Amino acid sequence: MTLSLTHVHGDRVTVAHGTAGTELFSYVYRPEADWEAPKPYLHPVRTLSGGLVTDYRPNDHRWHKGLQLTASHLSGQNLWGGNTYVHGEGYLALPERVGSMAHVAFEEVGAEEDRAVIAERLTWHPHGGELWAEEERRIEVRDVAPDTGSWTLTWTSAVTNRRAEPLRFGSPTTHGRPAAGYTGLFWRGPRAFRGGRVFTAETAETAESDASSDVDPMGSQAPWLAYVGEHDGRDGHATLVFEHAPSNDHLGEKGTHPAHWFVRSDPFAAVAPSWAFHEELVLPPGETLARAYRVVVADGAWDRARVAAHLAGLAW
Repeated sequence: MTLSLTHVHGDRVTVAHGTAGTELFSYVYRPEADWEAPKPYLHPVRTLSGGLVTDYRPNDHRWHKGLQLTASHLSGQNLWGGNTYVHGEGYLALPERVGSMAHVAFEEVGAEEDRAVIAERLTWHPHGGELWAEEERRIEVRDVAPDTGSWTLTWTSAVTNRRAEPLRFGSPTTHGRPAAGYTGLFWRGPRAFRGGRVFTAETAETAESDASSDVDPMGSQAPWLAYVGEHDGRDGHATLVFEHAPSNDHLGEKGTHPAHWFVRSDPFAAVAPSWAFHEELVLPPGETLARAYRVVVADGAWDRARVAAHLAGLAW
């Protein structure tokens, strides 16, 4: 279960597994194009057997990059990238609204036999460059299990509002576009995963595009959501499971699952536990929004029972 870590300073941190050195992911923190709302991201992300499970700058949304934390509507600014949704006008090129999330420093970067850690400090900025928020982020690789063909990524972020007024987290949906809760932790799957199977902890196995389904996971709440896709270029499937940490709350409302799932299987594969699907999330000055998630990356097509059993054996 040996993990190794390579840090190309100023560019990326790559975590690999085993004697073959299969790269599980690269965490890229070097700033890229301004119109993308520069921010760190994970890509490529792979299964233990090397199957690719993320996409990078696809032709339909050039600013989609692997797995990243985003804020599509933040107090009038766009930290998501690309065009900005304006109700009644659609998506517009508004570069004066495109902000950024900037790497400041790493608090810890290292790997042991069965765990790897990337702990980072970041700052959030509007287009003008002012300091709007500070973030403490921790990404860990855990529970590497060749016997089940799976490994686990945990992502924890604590975002503190440094403005003198509230930060308002929104999405295209809070601004008038139905079923477009783009914000929070966002995964973009490879093109081959289009039409994949989606199911949650609360529903029977279903596909979003299947009209016979009695439950559509888009905009729903559940402790976890799974996405099963089939690879191009090699045989087999992969399963990704996205799970809320029990500690997650909605500014003090304990015992709830604050995020509503944003999920698409057509025309592309994407999942986000949206911070602002139906209504804005308001973060007062000086307060901190803390969220933690687990992402299980597995070889094979898992079903609901197998996902549930696997998660029950993991500890936060």
